Parts: sequence; C-alpha cells; structure tokens
Amino acid sequence: MKKAIITALAVLPFAAMAQAPTFTVKGKLGNIKAPAKAYLQYRKEGTTITDSVTINNGAFEFKGTAGASPIQAVLRLNKAGSGLTQSRDGQQIYLEPGVIEVKNTADSLRTATVSGTPTNIESQAYKTAMKPVNEMYEAMSAKMKAATPAQRESAEYKQEMDATEKKADDLSDVISKKFVKSYPKSAISLELLRSLAYSADYAEIAPLYASLSPTLKESESGKKFGVQLAKMKNVAIGATAPDFAMADADGKMIKLSSFRGKYLLVDLWASWCGPCRRDNPNVVRAYNKYKDQNFTILGVSLDRPDAKEKWLDAIKKDGLTWTHVSDLKYWDNEVAQLYGVQAIPQNFLLDPNGKVIAKNLHGDALDAKLAEVLSKAEKVKAE
Repeated sequence: MKKAIITALAVLPFAAMAQAPTFTVKGKLGNIKAPAKAYLQYRKEGTTITDSVTINNGAFEFKGTAGASPIQAVLRLNKAGSGLTQSRDGQQIYLEPGVIEVKNTADSLRTATVSGTPTNIESQAYKTAMKPVNEMYEAMSAKMKAATPAQRESAEYKQEMDATEKKADDLSDVISKKFVKSYPKSAISLELLRSLAYSADYAEIAPLYASLSPTLKESESGKKFGVQLAKMKNVAIGATAPDFAMADADGKMIKLSSFRGKYLLVDLWASWCGPCRRDNPNVVRAYNKYKDQNFTILGVSLDRPDAKEKWLDAIKKDGLTWTHVSDLKYWDNEVAQLYGVQAIPQNFLLDPNGKVIAKNLHGDALDAKLAEVLSKAEKVKAE
C-alpha cells in the first residue's frame, strides 16, 4: 500500500566506523546456467535500487545494507538474461539482516521456498495459509479463459464469478486477521492491516492494530498507519462523515452537508484509475435505478493537477451524470486525506443525516445495499 536517518553519521567518529547491518540473498534454483540472470529490485530511503547477477549452476548471491525495518523487494529470474522487465518468473522477499535463502530443485523462482530470516519465514507461513484462496482465484482465472464471450456476458456467469470472488475475498480476510493475531511482531502483520483497512471498518481494524507489538507500532510504518487509522475513525460505520467543501468543474464550491436529507454515495475515483473506470457502469446502473428514490451520488476525483480535461472527458465518456468535485491534487486530495483513503475506487454510503452506513460497495453489492436501505426507508415513511 510508504523515509531515512542521516544524523548518525555526524555524531561521533566511532559511530561512523560502526558497520551497518547487512543482508545476503543466497539462491539455488535447479541447474540454471548463464546467460540466465537473477534481478533484485527494492526501494530504500526514497530511491529505487536494482541489482543483477549471472546464475551459475543454479546459484546466485546478492549482498547489501539492510534498513531499519524489513524492506519489500522483488526477486526475478530471466533465463535469457535480457532484463528485469522481460521476466515473468519471480516473487516478493524481505530484505533484513542475515542470510536469506531461496531454494528450489526446479528451474523456477516463483515456486522456490524462502527462509533464513524472521520476516521471510513468516511470509512463507502466510503464503502456505493463503494456498486455498490462491487456488480459488486460479480456478476463477481458468474458468474465465475457458468461457466464451457470450457466457461471460450472461447474468448466471457474472453471479457465479461474483459469488466465488466474494467467497475467496472473505476467506482471505479471515486468514489475514488470524495471521495478525498470531504474529503481532511481524512487519507482514502491519502490511496486512493496511490491506484490510480498504474494506474493513475501523471497529475491526483498531483492535488488531492495538494488538501489535509496541516496537512495530513505533516503527515509521506503524506510526504512519496509526495516523491513517485515526482518520478512518472519522468515517467508521455509524459516524457522521466530516463535512468538506470542494470545487466542481465550474469552480463552484460544493459542500457535503448540502446533500443532507438524501441517501448519498461519496464516490472517490479518478480518470487514470482502471478499476474505477471498470466499476463505473455498475455505479451508473445503480444511480439510474435509484435516483428517484431519495438517492444521489457525489463523485470526488483524485485526478492530477494537469488533468482537468481528462477528468471531464472521463465523466462524459462513462456517463456519470451526478455532481462531481475535485481539487486536482492527486493522492493529496483533501477528502482522501480527511477520510484516510489509501486506495481507489472507494466509496461511503451516507444516510440522510450524514451518517456512514456502508463503505466500499461495488458491483452487485451496491445495488443490493441500496435496495435494502431504500426499501426500509419507504416502509418507515409509509408507516
């Protein structure tokens, strides 16, 4: 789902002489020979570092300076040695002090086991736990490839795929939450919380964050997530969404509170966001179906400062006929910052009093939730 110490170099000459902790990545993949190469890429202190070595009889090795906390890295194999971007075989590892071992009897990196250091051992445990979920996704992918265009367009096919995807997503969440509880000191647990925060509510995430070790919470990433969590509390289920005012395409300031009295979907998206654009037809269908039932939408775009025309073109092309606002600040969008949004598409359904009653409703889930709340509202009104 995202910084650096330099002052120690100026403290004392003795401190400057102290060796920083190092990592070693030792690999053995079958009997692969040159020109095959292994590639290692990661970000450290804001800089992307890419390294490569030639593989001899399946063996390769990388060395480097570790960070203050485990660093996510991509390790890739290219049997032709033609570059990292040409590789389709690899996996994520964690760089930390010690010797990280990557082993496989086959000539493959994707199916290799990674061990030797705490975070990589924990990562392997998580991958093992996630095997049933990955098998479900693989089955979905195979079914999608085998289906004809007509089958893919059928309501039955879409319902089946949506149901399978939801089942896989729900199982993934269960496994992730269990991992966080079992490994409160692991950097992976913090990563999983960031991922869970997209769909789960504050009430679920806050206790899990509280259960993490003090050291992990005091890490740079831990503190950053703590700040995000505080913002998530603003839009927890049952909370009154914080008011804001933002300009529409004509420069008119639109206040969130001006929509009080209606059910409102606050929809955060952007013209550059592929998943957002793919979900827009579902949002359009829901809007057209329920717009006459005391429901409307407020689109909040995270488009870039120089992309106003792209934003407006996307609104027109996708048929988004509701109110739209944007400050064109990309990820610094003020609503995204206020609501703790780290990924899009993301939306919040508010009741007529401005209270959050649901979040991240996509596909059929949006239609189902609107049908539920609007039918209840009609019954109450009739009584």
